[in-house]
Amino acid sequence: MGAEGEEQEKQGNQNPKPNAITQAQFLSWKRQKDSDASARKAEAARKREEDIAAGTVQMNGRELFAHEPWVFDNTRY
Repeated sequence: MGAEGEEQEKQGNQNPKPNAITQAQFLSWKRQKDSDASARKAEAARKREEDIAAGTVQMNGRELFAHEPWVFDNTRY
């Protein structure tokens, strides 16, 4: 039993961090991930604008206020 414990310790010390990455690698990956997410978000926004212009989807309140603020004008009442 004591020999097994020593064996495991030796094996554990051989390669303590098998998937270690550098800070530069991480930052590069993070920039790539953020740029991909930003591109997907921009594409989704562009597609939604096209769909709203075509009348295929309904606008939410924020979009309606941005595109047609006269709908929310309460000075007439």
